[in-house]
Amino acid sequence: MPNLHVIVASTRPGRVGLPVATWVARAATEHGAFDVELIDLADHALPLMDEPNHPRLRQYTHDHTKRWSATIDRADAYVIVHPEYNYSFNAAIKNAIDYLHQEWADKPVGFVSYGGISGGLRATQALKQVVTTLRMVPIVEAVPIPLVGQHLNDDGEFVPSEPIAAGAAPMFNELFRMHQALAPLRKRD
Repeated sequence: MPNLHVIVASTRPGRVGLPVATWVARAATEHGAFDVELIDLADHALPLMDEPNHPRLRQYTHDHTKRWSATIDRADAYVIVHPEYNYSFNAAIKNAIDYLHQEWADKPVGFVSYGGISGGLRATQALKQVVTTLRMVPIVEAVPIPLVGQHLNDDGEFVPSEPIAAGAAPMFNELFRMHQALAPLRKRD
């Protein structure tokens, strides 16, 4: 079964991203098309890019980069769960993406965004420009979550509304379809 990484892009204390990503990972597991891993950027603690060589060379010198490379390399598809900060994406996800190059290529990516009234859609649009440069394939199907704070219960768990929950399956379907189409490009000697 292909491997889907659900990446928690926010590392801020008190973030909403982890409960949202936990729901996404659970929904992806229930969907059944992927083996699902929840990847929390806070657990990787990547410093601001500190590798001396360009990532396309894959000549990593730091153990944190080698671990990050191995993590990202084993995925067949991604869902990036991200906030919107000032009409764009947050610095932690940009840094995590920039650490690597080849590991991202020819893999589909979906987005679950959250924020205020826009649901993070502006951040998703900005992030799509970044991922296409690395030959990732952003899919159209996405799950924007407007007014995300209204979807947290008293225990801090994310409880999606019916329309938000209904948006997940089409995203997973398209990720699986694109994974199948792109898999031959990822064959390595």
